[in-house]
Amino acid sequence: MDLSLLHRLTDTELDQVREVIRASLASDIALLNQANGTLLEGGGKMIRPRMAILVAKACSGGHVTEDTLRFAAAAELMHNATLLHDDVVDASPMRRGKPTVSAVMGGRASVLLGDFWLVKAVSRILQARNNAEAAVRIFAKTLSDLAEGEMLQLQKAASCDTVETDYLRIIYGKTASLFEATAMTAALSVGADAARKKAVCTYAQQVGTAFQIKDDIFDYQDGANIGKPVGQDMLEQKITLPLLGAFAQAPEQEAAVRKQIAAIHQHPEYQAEIVRYVRENGGIAYAQRKLGEYVERACIALREFPSGEAREGLRTLAAYVADREL
Repeated sequence: MDLSLLHRLTDTELDQVREVIRASLASDIALLNQANGTLLEGGGKMIRPRMAILVAKACSGGHVTEDTLRFAAAAELMHNATLLHDDVVDASPMRRGKPTVSAVMGGRASVLLGDFWLVKAVSRILQARNNAEAAVRIFAKTLSDLAEGEMLQLQKAASCDTVETDYLRIIYGKTASLFEATAMTAALSVGADAARKKAVCTYAQQVGTAFQIKDDIFDYQDGANIGKPVGQDMLEQKITLPLLGAFAQAPEQEAAVRKQIAAIHQHPEYQAEIVRYVRENGGIAYAQRKLGEYVERACIALREFPSGEAREGLRTLAAYVADREL
C-alpha cells in the first residue's frame, strides 16, 4: 500500500504532537523519566494522532490549530495509559514486540505509570485555548466506555457466552470510543459544523471497530508480527469475531468449543484445536468480510467532505487499518 500521501499530510504535525507528548511527560523523578523514555522509544503506530490531523484538515480546508495538537497528544497519552493498565489486567508479557512495563517493573509500576500518562492527557486537554470543557466531556465519556467495555469482557470471559452484539459493544468501549473521541475533538479544534462532526464521528467509529477486528484476526494467524503472543485472547477466554464467525458456519460444534474455552486454563492443549476449528470453518474469512464492511462504511461517511488530499488521506488511513500486518 502506498502511504506516501498519508505521511506527507501528517508527518510534520505528528512530530509536533510527539514534542507535546515528551514535554507533557517531563519529570524530575529519574525512574519515571527512564520508564517514559523507554515507552517513547518503543513508540506505536500513532494512528489516532494521524487521524486527528487529517480530520482537522478535512474539516478546515487544510489547517490545524494548537488545540488540534493538544487533543491529538492527549488521545495518544490516554491510549498508552490504557495499554499500561491493560497489561496488568491481562498479565501480558509482551507489547509491540518488547517486554511490557508490568513484566519488567511489576504491575504496581505499570499502573502508576499509566495513571501518570492519563493525568498528563487531561492536563493537555485543559490547556486548550477553546472548547476545553467540551473536550474533557468527550474524553471522559471514552474512559467510561472503556471501563464498561473491559468489565463486560471480563463478565463474558467468565460465562463464555459472548455473542456478536456483546463483542461489538466490548470493542466499541475498548477501542472504537477513543477513535471517536480523537476525531470529534479534532473537529472541535477547528470549529467544524454539525454535519462534518457527525460524518467524522461515523468515520471514526467504523475505523476503530475495524482496527480491533483486525487485531482479533491476528490472534488466529501464525507468524503475525503483532508484538504479542499469538492466541493470547483465547487463553484469556475472550471470544472474538473469528471464533464467532466459525460458530456461524459450524453451529453444531459451538457448544463443545465454548466448553473448551471455559476449560482452557486447565487444558491449554485445546488452543490448537480451537484455532483449527476457526480456520477450517471460515472464521477468519468471516471476520475479514466484516472488517471490509466497516472500512466501506467509514469511506462512505467521508462523502460529506469535498474531494481533496485530506479526504483521500482519511480513506488511505481506513484502508491501512484493514491491510496492516501488525
